[in-house]
Amino acid sequence: MPIAQALVTRYFQLIVNRQFAEAERELERVKQKMQRTEWNRGYFRALYGMYLSRKNTDDYAFLSKVDVSDKVALNDYRKEFLAHMGNGLHGDFDRGYFSAWADCMRILSRITIPTSEKATGDTKIETLKGDKSQATIANFLKEIKTTKEEE
Repeated sequence: MPIAQALVTRYFQLIVNRQFAEAERELERVKQKMQRTEWNRGYFRALYGMYLSRKNTDDYAFLSKVDVSDKVALNDYRKEFLAHMGNGLHGDFDRGYFSAWADCMRILSRITIPTSEKATGDTKIETLKGDKSQATIANFLKEIKTTKEEE
């Protein structure tokens, strides 16, 4: 592949972690380093589309629906994209496009993505230890619990 794998890998990590400013800079680096071919144009369009769908949190977009923790599904998606990429009926643009998606699935299946606090339920409450007057959710919930127990 004529595009540097390190740049693409970093780009996928950034968009999955929703670091859009840095992802946009990385995408610009990818664009500058690629040659002007139809295959590369399709590859770049796929990268840009991934960026847009992730940034706009489109619920109907493929990338929003993919479970990044399901390595088997990611591998199946990769195989499907590789089949499209190898199909001779597709032009160079389409093969580049599907190649970008296959690379995305390959990289997502290999990286570990930290789970969000919302999904695990391990929310952390930060308080100032020296400030006793600071109202916190933890104190509020304790107060509600003790009030209910007293009733």
